[in-house]
Amino acid sequence: MRADAIPLEEERLKDVVNIEDYQSFHERHRIFPEVFRGKNHQKVLDIAAGVGVVGKRIQDECDAEMLCNDVCPKCLSVMSRAGLETVSFNIDDDSQLYPINSGTFDAVVALATIEHLINLNHFLAEINRILQDNGRLYISAPNYSGLTYLLPFLFTGKTFHDPMSEKDSYEFYAHVRYFTYRSLVDVVQKHGFVAEAVYLPLPDSSSKYLALEQKSKLKAQLARGAMSVLYNLFSPRWAAEPVICFRKGALQASENIQKIVL
Repeated sequence: MRADAIPLEEERLKDVVNIEDYQSFHERHRIFPEVFRGKNHQKVLDIAAGVGVVGKRIQDECDAEMLCNDVCPKCLSVMSRAGLETVSFNIDDDSQLYPINSGTFDAVVALATIEHLINLNHFLAEINRILQDNGRLYISAPNYSGLTYLLPFLFTGKTFHDPMSEKDSYEFYAHVRYFTYRSLVDVVQKHGFVAEAVYLPLPDSSSKYLALEQKSKLKAQLARGAMSVLYNLFSPRWAAEPVICFRKGALQASENIQKIVL
């Protein structure tokens, strides 16, 4: 998170005391640590971890050392209260290296982070440095070629996030980069990584899906069915926020990325 986004995050989280109070649980959070299956990660960093939703799930369900990074005081206090080990440094400060030794981690998780950063090359270079050879980077960003973003944009002509909407204002002011699935793959692979797999999480237990299910179980089931068809039959380029697994140290980029629907 950039330093200028901290007040926005503090306001957004003003009613959150414990992780359980967090009302923006996403499907990208739900699929962790399932995406680790078969990789036997031992040391994991969740960078720009927010209130620690993913970090807590990994710590509770995996036999791995877990470290969570953030700069927002509210986030750090919530994670500390949850028993998560934290480290605070500004990941968007390109004047210095991250205070982590090279090759420390075999997995780095960076969910809904890269779209907030000005110094993108520094971020990816530092992630590469602190990862072990063949370590994995699990990364996500809003995919603005996804149908959930593209269709409203085409039909209304408004920006992807409405600055006048209380729900969207954080994204409008805090996001500084707009990725598509393809552009995110291309950018990360330019920094010494190769994309191995893309995970497409179906609607299941996110805050948004549970709210829809409470209003109408039929609408929730139809939405899940439609997403299942989209994810299973079509390219990840249409998904709202795929989680992509990259491996460090590959000699060349791969065109064959395994698609996994969860």
